[in-house]
Amino acid sequence: MLEIDIPGRGKLTIENIVFDYNGTLAVDGVLTQETKDFLIKIQDYVEVHILTADTYGTVLKECHNLGVILQTFPYENAGIQKKRIIEELGKEKTIAIGNGYNDIMMLEESILSIAVMGKEGCSGKLLMTADIVVNSIEDVFTMLLKPSRIKATLRN
Repeated sequence: MLEIDIPGRGKLTIENIVFDYNGTLAVDGVLTQETKDFLIKIQDYVEVHILTADTYGTVLKECHNLGVILQTFPYENAGIQKKRIIEELGKEKTIAIGNGYNDIMMLEESILSIAVMGKEGCSGKLLMTADIVVNSIEDVFTMLLKPSRIKATLRN
């Protein structure tokens, strides 16, 4: 569990982190070794979910032996599927992280949301939804492992 006490916003108790896969965690369907290592490390604190329509057909291979919970679904209505998963996990204890248009409802539904402006770009509309915007997935993991950075960004 991650606990983040944000002045003016209150204490967040996070049990789940939900990641979009392509463009957020992976570039062209491939994870870096650094991202794989971070995914393993963050599981000391939270349950990790990866959601994807698996555009490149690589998610099973790339996430093999990482211990994460994978959920794939058809391209159609991906945004609705992602939102439903946040609701099932409990939005009050779930962080959502994404980069695409189909991540908007997922980010809106979560207690804390992070948009990643990585190598595959980021939906402009998603930027208006996110609590925090970062340059890379590595920045996300660093913030999660050093929650004072989240606190400093979001304090009132």
